[in-house]
Amino acid sequence: MIYETSTMNKRMTNEPLNFVTTADGSKTIYNPQVGENYHSRNGALQESEHVFLNSGLKHFLADKTVNEVSVLEVGFGTGLNFLLTANYCTGHNIKLNYIGIEAYPLEQDMIAQTGYGQYINDALWQSFVSQYGQSLLGAVQLNAEVQLHTAHSPLTDFDTTQQFDVIYFDAFASANQPEMWSEEAIHHTAQYLKPGGVFVTYAITGNLKRQLKALGFKIEKAPGAAGKREMLRATKPAN
Repeated sequence: MIYETSTMNKRMTNEPLNFVTTADGSKTIYNPQVGENYHSRNGALQESEHVFLNSGLKHFLADKTVNEVSVLEVGFGTGLNFLLTANYCTGHNIKLNYIGIEAYPLEQDMIAQTGYGQYINDALWQSFVSQYGQSLLGAVQLNAEVQLHTAHSPLTDFDTTQQFDVIYFDAFASANQPEMWSEEAIHHTAQYLKPGGVFVTYAITGNLKRQLKALGFKIEKAPGAAGKREMLRATKPAN
């Protein structure tokens, strides 16, 4: 998840970030400044697998034979979406170029305490934990397949010449962070998606559908993760 300064100013508190164990046994983090968890309490792992890995990356790859893929994530947070994606690409010999945007990155020791190493290849986990700090400064090569850059930037300040096959939009909910779901934010994000690329998020709201339809995207209502009936997947027009 990612949060902007305007949200922080609304919820000034000295309460620290703290770990929460979700329904599937995996950990998430509660952010008192936003008033929300980084993942669903119905299961952090299952949400990341269902919404982003399965409905996002695997859906994009399903009808293609490729040896490389690029992913942009809005809201890098704990790195769980990245780790599952990187683990899949490593296991399938697919080169992964991954940029995760995060205005307020977590400290390295907190990342290490998530316990996410149990869900992925040990060598990948060790490489991620040891190089996470460097990824905030620029792209790092975690193994032969995976390159990561954790872009330390507010979303609307982020800029790159790169285009991406898949976008994971994992901002905090619009009720707590409306600026991240504004027309400006969505249009800014969508410009980085390649024609034929896939935009995926756990949420599905009328406003978000209207914004993406206005950009010419094909909208799908996909089954949601545990606790949610539906989620949104959108494909950018090929032409």
